Amino acid sequence: MALFYRSAIILFVIFQITSKLYSQQGGKEESTSNAFPFHNASLTVEERVNDLISRLTVEEKAHMMLYNSPAIPRLGIPAYNWWNECLHGIARNGRATVFPQAIALAATFDTAMAFQVANAISDEARAKHEVAKKMGNEGQYNGLSFWTPNINIFRDPRWGRGQETYGEDPFLTGSIGAAFVKGLQGNSPKYLKVAACAKHFAVHSGPEPERHRFNAIVDEKDLRESYLPAFKMLVDAGVEAIMCAYNRLNDQPCCGNNALLRKILREEWNFGGHIVTDCWALDDIWLRHKVVATREEAATMAVKAGVNLNCGYIYDYIPQALEKGMITEQEINKDLIPLMRTRFRLGLFDPDNQVPYTYISPDIINCDKHRQLARKVAARSIVLLKNNNHLLPLKKDLNSLLVTGPLAADVDVLMGNYNGMSGEMVTVLEGILNKVSSGTSVQYTLGTQLQQGIVSGTWQASSVDATIAVIGNSPLIEGEEGDAMLSVNGGDRSDIQLPANQVELIRQLREKNQRPIILVVMGGSCISLGEVADMADAVIFAWYPGEQGGNAVADILFGDENPSGRLPVTFYKSIYDLPAFSDYNMKGRTYRYFEGKPLYPFGFGLSYTTFDYSLINLRNNIVRPGEKVNVEFTLANTGNSKGEEVVQLYISRMDPEERDARESLKAFERVSLNPGESRKVILSFNSNDLMTWNLKKKGWELRPGVCEIRIGASSEDIRLRKEIMIKEK
Repeated sequence: MALFYRSAIILFVIFQITSKLYSQQGGKEESTSNAFPFHNASLTVEERVNDLISRLTVEEKAHMMLYNSPAIPRLGIPAYNWWNECLHGIARNGRATVFPQAIALAATFDTAMAFQVANAISDEARAKHEVAKKMGNEGQYNGLSFWTPNINIFRDPRWGRGQETYGEDPFLTGSIGAAFVKGLQGNSPKYLKVAACAKHFAVHSGPEPERHRFNAIVDEKDLRESYLPAFKMLVDAGVEAIMCAYNRLNDQPCCGNNALLRKILREEWNFGGHIVTDCWALDDIWLRHKVVATREEAATMAVKAGVNLNCGYIYDYIPQALEKGMITEQEINKDLIPLMRTRFRLGLFDPDNQVPYTYISPDIINCDKHRQLARKVAARSIVLLKNNNHLLPLKKDLNSLLVTGPLAADVDVLMGNYNGMSGEMVTVLEGILNKVSSGTSVQYTLGTQLQQGIVSGTWQASSVDATIAVIGNSPLIEGEEGDAMLSVNGGDRSDIQLPANQVELIRQLREKNQRPIILVVMGGSCISLGEVADMADAVIFAWYPGEQGGNAVADILFGDENPSGRLPVTFYKSIYDLPAFSDYNMKGRTYRYFEGKPLYPFGFGLSYTTFDYSLINLRNNIVRPGEKVNVEFTLANTGNSKGEEVVQLYISRMDPEERDARESLKAFERVSLNPGESRKVILSFNSNDLMTWNLKKKGWELRPGVCEIRIGASSEDIRLRKEIMIKEK
């Protein structure tokens, strides 16, 4: 026992000496108290950041720039893990409300709803963080910095991660994304509720298996007019972080790209937040892109480009790079400032009574209010593609129904990727059972598997009043590299057709009976539905609709909700209508540049009622730079049921140059009308929104000439037109 005590005393003395030496590194003798100026919440953020950085050693600075930043006990700085996800609900962190996938949110064309969803998510995030903090759980996915949203332009339907985006249009993407960021970050003048992050900067949309070595080649016109506008809109909305992408852009790695990160992001756009790498992207710089030879050089390249946070380990090599004279401590400090500013704005160094978001109750996590919001969003996102003879909505008291298809009882298809988990997951089959009369006989059969297998059970269709077949894609087929386990293309799709066995299922259902067949199609992208849509009487597209997806689908099928979702992507007939997947030129892609005839156009979606557009009016058809343009018209519900129309305003040049977009969305709004009701609607845009990039002058210009304003229900269903003349000042 005496030996034990002597050993304990020796260890205690060693600990005290070690702690004393550690506290004196860099000539600073400091304690573990919270008495340092950077702990003083009454000081400005800049004063606190500067004080904190002045007390750090080079090694500590490097550690603070890693996503899994360790604690610094001598300064009273807790550990913090920056890596958290909330694409459509808190992901990878236990129970949370699972909202519809991002592409479904885009299909609502509803910025107010995007804000509501993000506000609910950030409430749950704060509540979960506070519980974890009290438990001492500082692990990954418990923090307040969320790497969301993904605002890459969904340029090609083969990209498996396209489901994470807000579609193919820069304006729609930026509008939904900006609203989402504001909902996440809150409205406190001093503190962030959570820190949002726009990703992946920039020109990043597949092929997924090549993302760590791919070199995206684009000219400045496509870069400025298609790939960057949404990022600029989110910077203007105050997004706290930007994530740089894995790939190279025009030979330069995005996470070491001075033109992107310093010239455009910092200097042109005045972005003041922090830049984070995609995870292990700095490894790609030396290991796969091979633009440098060593880890120290990769760290140096990123630091000099202004990357503040490394998801990975390469910034462990910052001290070695400093010793070799590759970077300066001043450059390190400059990159550390925005990162520390975010930590202070999150209130991570302040008492709970100073931060307005610390008292959000954990009772809000996956509460009934949030589940109902998830259901409402899912219903608004569902797109009615076909409805022969007004078959839908169905009666709830049908005598009999057959529900079939590989996705009818599937849970994974509700969630999409980057998903959370909930104990309230409602499949389409369950939603239908929840909706119909107790006297309705409902039969269920799988019909066939997801991608292959025999077709069976179709004989039952001949004895029921209607068949509902739930088919499409799954996160097992499309998604991120490594996650889509059934994909043979690293998460991407090689084509956009339905699997042959699913087509055969619908064919057999049609051959066995002449009674109604309704298709519920699930997926995160365009699916070529030509053949199966022809065989069906009605088709709805339900995306990956979240935990309440089954109830939302049933709300649409049985008329408790009028479908009002609109396609945020073009549905093509075949991949043969598209350029090569690896070609990043915008020519021939998206509704803005596609010259062919789509299966379903961007912005398309049917309703159970009808709408009439009339009486378009402009106060002035001569427009000068910087002027706001208000377009007024009358919208009327001419059908028999209440409904919401998504009115869309497009602009097209009447004197286009070779590289101009055919047309571009510039405004949209949801309008709810009762039967017989009409309303004046005003859509607005700024004339500067019509600027194009001049390759010769290397700058934006507003070309004088005639533009046509097109008002309609989709990019091809134009109901009203009006010309404006753009004049120089």
